[in-house]
Amino acid sequence: MNFLSCGWLWMYLGAVLMLMELLAPGFVVFFFGLSAATVGMLRFAFDGWFDLTWQLSAFSVLSVLYIIFLRRWMQKIFAGKVETSGADIENPNFGRLGKVTTPIRPPLPGRVMVGDAEWSAEADSPVEAGANVRVIAQNNLTIKVESV
Repeated sequence: MNFLSCGWLWMYLGAVLMLMELLAPGFVVFFFGLSAATVGMLRFAFDGWFDLTWQLSAFSVLSVLYIIFLRRWMQKIFAGKVETSGADIENPNFGRLGKVTTPIRPPLPGRVMVGDAEWSAEADSPVEAGANVRVIAQNNLTIKVESV
């Protein structure tokens, strides 16, 4: 068996491209590798009449078809599901306690001292100065608080 035949070269190219997907994000290179591997198998199956022109044409057509029809389906399988919650877990201030320094009168913001920093703060209901509050969200430099 000649492992440097045209069919094997397509299979090697397919394997390299599929492995390159591990380095390149986007889930596209994999389908070029799948197309190359398919052309390699077609080359083994139809050795006599599957010359270079047909191989390159099949590679081009299969690449486009695989990307159009398989990419979305396979992304659903491998991407998983993302759940969102009301908690702003990326915010380091989330859940911290603070003290109101300037009263909050919705829709007007007030000021809240959280740790060693004073923030502009909003709330759903009025909060008097001196009240203890908990941070429930943050929008840029304005935090949203609730009474404790």
